[in-house]
Order: sequence, then structure tokens, then C-alpha cells
Amino acid sequence: MSAVSYGGQAVLEGVMMRGPSCWAVAVRTPEGGIEKVVRDVTSPMKRHRIWRLPVIRGVIALGESLAIGFRALAISANVASREEDDEGNVVTEITRGQIIFSFAIAIGFALMLFKVGPALLTNRLPIEGTALFVVVEGLIRVAVFIAYIGLIGLLPDLKRVFQYHGAEHKTINALERGAELTPASVQKFSLIHPRCGTAFLLWVMVLGIFVFALVGRPVWYWLIASRILLLPVIAGLAYELIRYAGRHQEDRVLMTLLAPGLWLQRLTTRQPTLDQIEVSIRAIEEVRRREASETAAEQVEDRKVEVMA
Repeated sequence: MSAVSYGGQAVLEGVMMRGPSCWAVAVRTPEGGIEKVVRDVTSPMKRHRIWRLPVIRGVIALGESLAIGFRALAISANVASREEDDEGNVVTEITRGQIIFSFAIAIGFALMLFKVGPALLTNRLPIEGTALFVVVEGLIRVAVFIAYIGLIGLLPDLKRVFQYHGAEHKTINALERGAELTPASVQKFSLIHPRCGTAFLLWVMVLGIFVFALVGRPVWYWLIASRILLLPVIAGLAYELIRYAGRHQEDRVLMTLLAPGLWLQRLTTRQPTLDQIEVSIRAIEEVRRREASETAAEQVEDRKVEVMA
């Protein structure tokens, strides 16, 4: 079994995989090949102990994941959408400005749909008492989230992304169980994984019920501000829960409590093809290859220091 926790993300026609020190994205090109990009991770958690404290590390990890996910999606979008002329020159390519604008719109839309919208809607209902208010708000938020995932899953392009999401889960499950990383072998493993981002988002919404209960029911503008400003705190708590679950997958009681998050993954994963699994395997292999070379280089430096001493 792998002693290192790996994570990943489905991108356009590919998969991004991340390890402790680097990440790699593998994308199926329009010509049928696999293009790979590997980048190192420079995490602030390695430099300062304070960033490794519980909850705080969750906020840092979320920020890192968003930044890496943004870069991986940008790479995959360029590979999947570009076209070349007869001489091999790229004639179409998504610009960085276009990608940044798209993500800004997407983040604003997500905040309005899943945070601000449910809060304002609940505020208009004839509800008395803080406890009932935050519970109804939380239920509306979860219902909107599930409905949204269900609807976008009907789009043909998103179905392929969900297939790559399934390929990512299967690959990590196979790696963590010490199985051979071949498409046929990996295909046998589960689509579900406790550290999935879908489960994370669900628990962000559930934990928000308890955190928002401490805020009460302020006037509408403070209501909106609290839903946005407290998001990092809730995300940090959800990160700790998902992290703990990932390390205790054999705990049946814990897995039963987290079952709703695992069930929800059925909406965001689809059975992948062997070709898609091949892309996912290539991404994790690139990460492990880079980490192995870095470890070997560190060992050489350590021996040099010993000789000099």
C-alpha cells in the first residue's frame, strides 16, 4: 500500500494528480496521444509550522488546490481546444485572460448560487428562531447543490469529465492498495474515495449549519457577509474531517456517518473507458517519477554532506 496520500482532479480530456512535492496533468490530445506537464509544489506549510496547524492547514490546502486546479484546467483547455495548421503551427489557443475571466465568473456564480442565494431565500421565509433558520438554510443549500450536480451531469461534455473523475478515483484506490497500475487492473477498483472533493463540498455545507448557528440571524447584509467570510473556517473544518476519513477507511462507524458524501460521488463519477484510465495512470506515474528523482537527488546530497563531515 502507498504510504503517501495522493489526490487528483478531473480536467478536460484528462486528469491532474498531485503528490506532496509536485503535480502532473495528463491530457488526451485531439490526435489521440497523451500530453503531460509536471510542476513542483512550493507549499507554505513546508516553511512555517503555523500553516500546518489543524483547520489552518485546511485553508492553505484549499487555496493550493484551487490554484493548482486552475493551472491544470488551463493546460487541459489549451491542449483539448487547440488546432494546428498543415505546418504544425497552433492556430487556436485559449488565452490566460480568457481563462481567468471564466474562473472569476464561475466563482462568483458559485458563491451566489450556493451561499448568498440560499441565505437570502431563507431570510424571506416566515421562520422564527435561529436554529430552525440555519437548518432550513442548510437544507436548501444542499438541495440546490444536489440538483445542480444532477443537471450538469446530463451535459455530454460534463459526462466525459465525470468519467475522468472516475478514472482518477480508481487509479488512487488501486495505488493505495498496492495493485498493478494497468488499465485493466485499475478498472476493477471503486469509483468512490473518501477524500473526494464532492464529499468535501457536501460537508462544507453541513458543517456550515453549526458554524452559522453561532452567528445567529443578523440583518441581510451581515447575513451575506457572514456566509462568505466564514467560508475559510468551514472549509478548514471540512478538510480535517475528510483527511481523518481518508486515514481511517476501515472504520465502519466513521464510513457510515460519512456515507452521504460517498453516495453523492455517484453523481460526479462515471465508469471510465480503458483509454481514460490510461491517461489517469500516466498522470500519477509522472508524479511518482518526479518524486523518486527528487528523493534520489536528496540522498546524493546527504551522502556528500556526510563525506565532507
